[in-house]
Formats: sequence, structure tokens, C-alpha cells
Amino acid sequence: MTRDPLDLQDWLAALLEARAVPGAALALVRGGAVEVIAAGVRDIESGERVTADTVFDAASLSKPMVAYAVLQLADAGLLDLDQPLAQLVSAPVPDDARSLGITFRHVLTHTGGLQNLRARGEAPRLYFTPGTRYSYSSLGFMHMQKAIEARTGEPLELTLRRLVFVPLGMRQSSFEWQDAFAGRFASPHQGGARLSKHKPAAASASYSLQTTAGDYGRFVAAVLQGAWLKQSTWREWFKPVVPVPRGAAVDLEEAPSPTEDDLAWGLGWGLEAGGSFFQWGKMDGVRAFALGNVAQQAGLALFTNGNTGLRLMDDVAGLVLPGAHPACGWLAACVTETD
Repeated sequence: MTRDPLDLQDWLAALLEARAVPGAALALVRGGAVEVIAAGVRDIESGERVTADTVFDAASLSKPMVAYAVLQLADAGLLDLDQPLAQLVSAPVPDDARSLGITFRHVLTHTGGLQNLRARGEAPRLYFTPGTRYSYSSLGFMHMQKAIEARTGEPLELTLRRLVFVPLGMRQSSFEWQDAFAGRFASPHQGGARLSKHKPAAASASYSLQTTAGDYGRFVAAVLQGAWLKQSTWREWFKPVVPVPRGAAVDLEEAPSPTEDDLAWGLGWGLEAGGSFFQWGKMDGVRAFALGNVAQQAGLALFTNGNTGLRLMDDVAGLVLPGAHPACGWLAACVTETD
């Protein structure tokens, strides 16, 4: 039974207080319709409220959107998912010949072998042969971005605008900071303190999407319906390719870790054995979560401006996709609140 929006707003506000999260906006997607619920504050110092128009950092919820564009480019014959990126741009690890073999598919499935992030001045390193196992890699998406831009001949922001934002009516989204976002963005919070808002001057395929819950909800609706993709490509998007490590997203030890029985990764989404797809987002003072199920034509996108935001996962998942979600337990184990 559909709940009254005002009741849901009160429910979300109480949940934020109980879970110590400053503010949140939640898009509920059912059968192509998107409903947005907002509660809490976008800035604990000013007390300004979160609304449906509040712009959030999507963090790694950027990655499935880039994957969507890559699949469209593949459908158009502009790239091949199994093409080595080194045919378009320099290899990320010049002294390791294995990095010559990293493909678009490897990056989308997080099987490229590169570390997740690197410290300032630290060189990229290949930890295992591409395609042999999973280890979450933001660095892989940054490398793939160079190949996308080389192949399209345009900045990533223009590609995303052409293939995603305009067709889906996402008018309040950008991978680059826009002056129009000033005065309505959610400040990040950590440990009860407001942090400085990151304002990306240039697009990063890994993390830089600025968006509203409603806009991302439109993207989730498009994912559920296979909009702007060939049917065969859409179906392949949700096929499990590689199991994920047990209780961890990054696995760079010499010997691979044991893997989860009911979680895998596909071409840009995490996948539950029960048929749901998911992705999380994490930056300092920011947490986000997306979940959907094609068979049930339902999903959600949650944006929060606190490092405790993933405490809401189980509760919000139950609104549109009741039942156990192993993704929530896995993320609770491998995504910390404080770093």
C-alpha cells in the first residue's frame, strides 16, 4: 500500500534523528514513477532544510551512470567493451605489461587489478592480472575516462549530457560544479561537524556527479526500463560476472580472499542473487545508496550529507523492495563511517 508523502517525510525525519544523520533526500521509483521524500538539514550550522531541489554529492553513484554511457557507446559501435584501453590511451602502469590488457569490461566489473585510490605522488600499480578477480577500483574508472574522451573526442561532461542528462530530463545534474547549485547544496558532515563542500571543476568518472534525488531517480527508472539501450545490452548489464570478496570491497592481497555466496558484480552494478542491483557512494561526510530490481520494476536512490548515512539502507530498502538484502550487510561491513 502506498504511504502518504507527509507520513513518509515524518518517518524519514524520525529515522534521521535515530540514526544520527543530518539530512537526506530519497527517491522512490515504482513502475517509472519517481517520488521524492526529503528531511533534515542540508547544513547543521545554518539549519537550512533539505528539499527535493537540494543538490548532493553522488560520490560513487557516478559510476553506474558512466557505465550506462559506455554501454550506449558500445551499442552505437563507437567502442568495444573488450578493447584494451591502451589502444586509445597510455597504459596506467608502463612497467607492467599486464596493464596493456585492461579493457572497458574489466573496469566496469572492477577486475582491472588497479588499486582503488592512491595517495598524492603514489604511482598506479597493478596488483593482479586483469580479469582474474574483483577489487573495487575508482582509479580504474579514472583511467577509463581518458579512453572514453579519446574515443569520443569530447570531455566526459559533454558525453554524459548528450547520452544521459538530456534524454532523461535530468536538468539539475552535472559532473562539474555549476554556479546554479550555489545556495541549495548539501554540505557534508562528519563527526557532528560541517566539512567544506567539494566543488569539482572538472568531471571525474569515479565520483564527481552533483545531482538531486529526483534526477537520480529518473536515472534509476531508465535503468529499470532499459531506456536507450539495446535489449541484449540491457540484459547483459545485470548478468553477474565475478563474485565479490567476503566483507570487503577492496582485495589486493597476493592470495584472493574468500567470496560472498550471494553477491557479484556485473557491468557497472553490484548484483544480489535475488535479482536486485546496487551501488553505494562514499566521500568525506557523504554517503549515498541506490538499489533496484528489474523484475519488480522498483528501486530507490538515497542521498545523505553525513558519514553515517548508510545506517539508513535497510530501512529505506524496505519501502520499495521488502525482504533481506545481502548488499546492505556487505556494505555495512566494508564501508566505514569515519573515513
